[in-house]
Amino acid sequence: MTTMTAPETTPAALHSTLCLFGQGVVRGYAIGRAVVMSAAALEVAHYRIADDDTAAEKQRLCQAIDAAVHDLHQMVEALPDDAPRELGVLLSVHAMLLQDPMLVQSVCQLIEERQVNAEWALTTQGQTLAEQFTLMEDAYLRERSADVRQVIERVLRVLSGSAQWLPDLDGVDADGSLIVVARDISPADMMRLRGGKFGAFLTDLGGATSHTAIVARSMNVPAVVGMGHVRALVRDGDLLIVDGIRGLVLVNPSPAILREYQERQAAFLRERDELKALRFAPAMTLDGIQIRMEANIELPEEAADALAAGAEGIGLFRSEFLFMGRADLPGEDEQYEAYSAVVRTMAGRPVTIRTLDIGADKTLDGEATVATNPALGLRAIRYCLANPELFNTQLRALLRAAAHGPVRILVPMVSHMHEVVATRRALARAAEELRDAGLAHETRVQLGAMVEIPAMAIAIEPFAETLDFLSIGTNDLIQYVLAIDRGDTDVASLYDPMHPAVLRLIAHTINAGERVGKPVSVCGEMAGDVRVTRMLLGLGLTGFSMHPQQLLDVKKEIRRAHSNALRVKVASALNRAERIDLAALSA
Repeated sequence: MTTMTAPETTPAALHSTLCLFGQGVVRGYAIGRAVVMSAAALEVAHYRIADDDTAAEKQRLCQAIDAAVHDLHQMVEALPDDAPRELGVLLSVHAMLLQDPMLVQSVCQLIEERQVNAEWALTTQGQTLAEQFTLMEDAYLRERSADVRQVIERVLRVLSGSAQWLPDLDGVDADGSLIVVARDISPADMMRLRGGKFGAFLTDLGGATSHTAIVARSMNVPAVVGMGHVRALVRDGDLLIVDGIRGLVLVNPSPAILREYQERQAAFLRERDELKALRFAPAMTLDGIQIRMEANIELPEEAADALAAGAEGIGLFRSEFLFMGRADLPGEDEQYEAYSAVVRTMAGRPVTIRTLDIGADKTLDGEATVATNPALGLRAIRYCLANPELFNTQLRALLRAAAHGPVRILVPMVSHMHEVVATRRALARAAEELRDAGLAHETRVQLGAMVEIPAMAIAIEPFAETLDFLSIGTNDLIQYVLAIDRGDTDVASLYDPMHPAVLRLIAHTINAGERVGKPVSVCGEMAGDVRVTRMLLGLGLTGFSMHPQQLLDVKKEIRRAHSNALRVKVASALNRAERIDLAALSA
């Protein structure tokens, strides 16, 4: 977290005000009193135990894990009807993590071999597991290291018998908005906090795909994450202004600043009400170019949110949730039920499901491995083709789900044409097996690929001709083009979506799709960033896929734009290798 003079886009009164910055993950403004959570992390004692006591120590560990799992299951059963539906799924994932035999066995082995106490063994193994997730390239999977840390801390609290660390909401003014300030917020914490009227969430840790961000979006509550040390700098009862659009927080602001943000908040709420009228309006530019507006989802339950926001389909359904936090692989029937649930919810609208995008951090037998460079190793389609049984199970489930509505299969991290050929062969094999087994399925399923590796974007023509559609994953494409890991704080400032090299590859891909009549969409973060909507239209993009909460803002911008005029301006800038002036595109 940094302190600096406010940029020109902030009110004039802020230019002499101390501002705390983080990552805004939910747009909006909140004004309210701080409720500060104490630290979740516990001091872990490290001591040796006698050989005769190891059995009792392992039993103490198992009892604590059982108690934590029981508590999580009770929370799921007690979920109120108005609770965000993501909470039940996330709580269940935490329970599954604790029931993973690999976790229990590894910790028990540490207790026995090193003759150490359960707390120390559990923390050591938890750190190892969290590091494996941290090495993963995919941002969503990388954030799952927080799940490991949170479930470990839950068991540690049971072992220590420590008092509840969540704030006591009794006596807090129920008529005012509470702003929760925490190191991190687990799904179980969200459950225990549901009695309060929350205006915003602020956390030291987390990113765009953290649980705090996921649940805050579902609640449509502003959130700023990754603030570093906000919990140490804010006290209970402090008056806070949260600007989720700019990712800044103001502590005990002056009356002038408070009045200005009250006006901003009121104007934002009026704008949100007006946007609701666009839900069923066509996403068409002023010059009559029809734009496809689809949604990205992480979980089957989010399909309903996509429909409510007016999505024309699902542009990206990540399948990794089925494979995470468990000791075994999901079977064909389990995958089929999850995929078909989304297809049924979307009621005839297309559903694009991405095949497993995970690295070789774990082998099929669950044994942990460490890749030399996970970002460049055996991951995504490479991993699936190297594990044909796993891939076949997923493809069979996808073809069965397609019997209930239009399914498009999206393959990640394609770099060679032989990967496309191998995938088509695998699909044909899966269809033949389903036919022989007499199981209902659909063989006419569109196959597309993520354009996220520069080699594919540069040599896009044969891919555009062979595949049915293309989807540009701007997050990874930018990182690979610029050799920048935006999760690395030392170089994150160099992550530049507007770099001319990045935009040229996006334009090259879109143009190739146009020439052969194949649809091209963007499903990365750029699609949902309203600041670059006009620029993407100027590149010729006609397909956007983003989080449901971003759909209406982007649609509003599309309906105010003149696509062909933007294409002239953007092409001119790219031809001169100049940076595109976003402000000039809005003129």
